[in-house]
Amino acid sequence: MWGLVPLFWPLLKPAGAMEILAHRMLWSLVVVAVALLVVRRWAWAGQLLRQPRRLALITVAAAVITVNWGVYIWAVNAGHVVEASLGYFINPLVTIAMGVLILKERLRPAQWTAVGVGFAAVVVLAVGYGRPPWISLSLAFSFATYGLVKKKVNLGGVESLAAETAVQFLPALGYVLWLTAHGEATFTTDGAGHAALLAATGVVTALPLVCFGAAAIRVPLSTLGLLQYLAPVFQFVLGILYFHEEMPPERWAGFALVWLALSLLTWDALRTARRAARTLASESSAPSRTMAKGTVRAVRNAKSVASGSASGPEPDPEPDAEPAARP
Repeated sequence: MWGLVPLFWPLLKPAGAMEILAHRMLWSLVVVAVALLVVRRWAWAGQLLRQPRRLALITVAAAVITVNWGVYIWAVNAGHVVEASLGYFINPLVTIAMGVLILKERLRPAQWTAVGVGFAAVVVLAVGYGRPPWISLSLAFSFATYGLVKKKVNLGGVESLAAETAVQFLPALGYVLWLTAHGEATFTTDGAGHAALLAATGVVTALPLVCFGAAAIRVPLSTLGLLQYLAPVFQFVLGILYFHEEMPPERWAGFALVWLALSLLTWDALRTARRAARTLASESSAPSRTMAKGTVRAVRNAKSVASGSASGPEPDPEPDAEPAARP
């Protein structure tokens, strides 16, 4: 679903990117609010309101994902689907780099190599485009920042989306009302079908997230991480075959370097996960205390590999938040 989203945004024309973005905020809140009412999960809201620091982080997350959503919608409707897909290819590399610079995490040699190859890819693409690939970089850095903030908030996927869209709701509603007052809104002037499509932005946003959250508790994290590469692959293929965007040789060279970097990350992740599994198996016959310590260490290392973070285990495990919402 995330990979096929580029097919949806052009259907919303003649609405501009800002109007689409505002409706996405409004209707996403409606969809997740209905979902939370059905499952009766509201206890988290009261707890969140009593925690100013987490509220501030939710506000930052809402601001960052607003930038991400807006850039992505504009890029697709402006004919930059391939460059948008590049943003999600390089996102793991940006996430790793931010882990080193901000969280002072330690990288394995293969991860350092992948980051270096990714940087070289950006340079090659900048030469090919005649400018820095700012759409890709904006998407990658905004989503990596979003993931970092979500890690600090430690709130479930649907609940987090509800909180973030609640922060977005009033500005989005104000913008839609302003467009309506100036006669520039398309929601009420371009027919019921167009209005229904704008309202469907809430479903398009929430449904993949719900499916992803359900998969996260059923599929190994290493497998889940690899599956996430499918979305930018689909977007890239759509950009080439459906939208007929140009791919001169220098862009192919840049993408090839990005894919090489991702291959290095994947190889390193699988290798380290196998080592963690062997460690877990070898310690299974040890005394219970030793086995428990080894189990915690192996599991946390496997999770670290899957998320692309540093190699060393953390001493004090914290509950893992559900995955962040894709834009």
